[in-house]
Amino acid sequence: MVTTSHDTSVHPVYVIGGGPGGLAAAAALRTRGVRAVVLEKSDAVGASWRGHYDRLRLHTTRRLSALPGLPMPRSFGRWVARADVVRYLEKYAEVHELELVTGVEVDRIERADDGTWLLHATGGRRLTGRAVVVATGYNHTPRLPDWPGLEGFTGELLHASAYRNPAPYASKDVLVVGAGNTGAELAADLAEGGAARVRLAIRTVPHIVRRSTAGWPAQRTGILVRRLPVRLVDAAGRLLARVAVPDLTAHGLPRPDTGLYSRVREGAIPVQDVGLIDAIRAGRVEPVAAVESFDGAEVVLADGTRLTPDTVVAATGYRRGLEPLVGHLGVLDDRGRPRTPGPVSPPNAPGLYFTGFTNPISGMLRELARDAERIARRIASGR
Repeated sequence: MVTTSHDTSVHPVYVIGGGPGGLAAAAALRTRGVRAVVLEKSDAVGASWRGHYDRLRLHTTRRLSALPGLPMPRSFGRWVARADVVRYLEKYAEVHELELVTGVEVDRIERADDGTWLLHATGGRRLTGRAVVVATGYNHTPRLPDWPGLEGFTGELLHASAYRNPAPYASKDVLVVGAGNTGAELAADLAEGGAARVRLAIRTVPHIVRRSTAGWPAQRTGILVRRLPVRLVDAAGRLLARVAVPDLTAHGLPRPDTGLYSRVREGAIPVQDVGLIDAIRAGRVEPVAAVESFDGAEVVLADGTRLTPDTVVAATGYRRGLEPLVGHLGVLDDRGRPRTPGPVSPPNAPGLYFTGFTNPISGMLRELARDAERIARRIASGR
């Protein structure tokens, strides 16, 4: 039953999503005496982390990746493994005694006349909250380009979200499509894991950075340069690349012709090297042109080359998947992203917050932690 009281303080804050962003927001709210209920559609916290590929480690340091109120254990090491991230999230929910409801998916959020928020959820539930924090994740819905001829492809095709480890692809010819962090790491993983041939289809040449240089993590550089002029950071990035990253032009991967920070401002985060450079130099990963279409068993590239891989792994990104939930509220831009992500509510939707919908150069977990504190302060103060 929906409560009809006009005193919004009697209602909890609903946090949609039991990943790092949602748990951090709920913990920060609870610390300030605000009741927060986390609604998670799966049966456990950290569902997306549980589904990532096996070799994944954080590209951000352990110290700069902790959520509010609980450091990550030193035993996790500097670069935390996927399984340890899951363990940390489980412990985080336990330590903060978070009110977590699993198996409940919110389908739609509506603004009520009395200023509260009405959530339509599975099982016919209607939940009323004083505020809502949407934390359903940056990587929500796997995206496949609408390649011509895709439906007739006779080889194996999978999105990177379905990839776990290289064992099923031993001795196979594999084409990885997309040279972001995921595609770069999967290509290296496949090459190291026994695939007969690995090619990496690249539409836009990525900026590649070392995860750390002389012990200094790339993340700290990202934090330091965030507020510097774009031209200055672009120039510094070009200089650092020439010092720290070998020229791979002879191997089919030229240096980018656009500035590193200019690309970041467009939403393209640099690729952190976790084996790709060595794999390309050794010929174990072959850069090739972008995929244009499919033709039966063949993949047609932008330069006219035709390949016949056994398997195509599409590391082609994700959609935010927010349209069914809040698209009717006028709070999304033309790419389906929140117009006001972070600690500020949209002007036309006070009390509605979004966290985790940007991909910052300073590290997503760090920014989720900062957003959680800011969102909690605003909600607790009634702003």
